[in-house]
Amino acid sequence: MNRVLLTGATGFIGGHVAWSLVQRGYEVVALNRPGRKMTWWHDSLTVRPGDILDQASVRAAIDGCDAVVHCAANYALWSRDPSTIYAANVEGTRNVLNAAIDAGVERIVYTSTVGTTRFRRDAPATESDLAGPQGMAGHYKRSKYEAERIALRLARSGAPIVVVNPTAPVGSADVKPTPTGRIIVDFLRGRLPAFVDTGLNIVGVDDVADGHVLALEKGTPGERYLLGNADGNLTLAELLIRLSQITGRPAPRWRIPHAVARMMASVDGLIEGNLLHREPRIPMEGVRMAHQKMWADPSKAIRDLGMPQHSVNEALAQSIAWFVQHGYAPAPPGYPSSGRRGRPRQRQRQERVR
Repeated sequence: MNRVLLTGATGFIGGHVAWSLVQRGYEVVALNRPGRKMTWWHDSLTVRPGDILDQASVRAAIDGCDAVVHCAANYALWSRDPSTIYAANVEGTRNVLNAAIDAGVERIVYTSTVGTTRFRRDAPATESDLAGPQGMAGHYKRSKYEAERIALRLARSGAPIVVVNPTAPVGSADVKPTPTGRIIVDFLRGRLPAFVDTGLNIVGVDDVADGHVLALEKGTPGERYLLGNADGNLTLAELLIRLSQITGRPAPRWRIPHAVARMMASVDGLIEGNLLHREPRIPMEGVRMAHQKMWADPSKAIRDLGMPQHSVNEALAQSIAWFVQHGYAPAPPGYPSSGRRGRPRQRQRQERVR
């Protein structure tokens, strides 16, 4: 496999996957919607215009490729029109997978989410803990659940599809930012006076990207791989304490009951979503997801793929530094910062590879 079609190269995970592929000697063809700015470096990519909802452009982009990594998704916990989430995540995935199968590529990696996993109270979840449709809170999780079912069904029919399920990645170039990145930004800006009792598996986005490439090279078709960190299962309170230790900012001390969080999300959704027609700061879908600790056991990906396990604190520090350097939040008092906000992304990553 030498030439790989990558969807979602402008996204957080997809941009890092592009870098990992290039570093390992692959020729990367990036499918990019016309007018969509490449927010990640793209010097070494072949960019082809197209849209995952446009079957013809997908098929044209796949032509000549040996493999496909499908990272593109609409990662939104709120939308004025939820049908757009299902269109991108379900129909877009169907288009990409069918086009790849018809083209006869050697391997397909589909990026799902840890949210399709059934979480347990007694232990971190594994790949065998498959969630049912009743466990999908909100349109994003439902859409990804439906898309993963399509991928696994095609794999059972003989398609060379490997499914990867990233947990909660953090690191540089979280442009949007993701919901986890927003927690870090809000902490840095002093906008987190309290927290709810929930939990996440935090993992460095660089490790997640490498996990994608390893799944491409070593993954077994039809299998799911949780791309997380073995030491990354943290309560939100523990995550905030780590952010406090890295930055010197005080961590919030007050825990909000889930009932209060739901009430706040309802009010925020009414004002921000219904009246002002913009994304609420407290999306109800996120509050519903917080009812369970999304802890995961990534030992299968570590054992079978060789997924790297860099320090969670290092990934958090990289995320903080990037947000500060790019103006998302002020530098905490006494926090070391170069003050440089415009370093070329390619040069920044090359320095780390060395």
